[in-house]
Amino acid sequence: MSTRTKARKEALDQLFASDLRGKDLVVPDEIRDYGRELLTGIIEKKSRIDELIRSYSQGWDLDRLPAVDRNILRLAIYELLWSTQVPEAVAIDEALNFARELSTEDSAKFVHGVLGKIAALKSQLI
Repeated sequence: MSTRTKARKEALDQLFASDLRGKDLVVPDEIRDYGRELLTGIIEKKSRIDELIRSYSQGWDLDRLPAVDRNILRLAIYELLWSTQVPEAVAIDEALNFARELSTEDSAKFVHGVLGKIAALKSQLI
């Protein structure tokens, strides 16, 4: 597992835990640099990211999505739209791997659909 993948996983763990507790996300000191960058960016852009999830998850209320899917999408959407360090294909592939590994059987297909729409409209969404 690459260093960036490990940092993404740490960031996803923090997002998920914060979401389940219903508390504001706090970036821990012991997280890897790239994970810190992701979490800081997601905190800054969270309302816009959640708005995009609501808009492009057709028929799903944000609160009804499985928590892991919701946070995989938050992480991937931040990387797709605001990270200059990661190619689109890598951000989507990492999100799909997390969905396959950590969520339901249908999650990867759902995550791919949402991220595909967002990636296609990227220039209009930023």
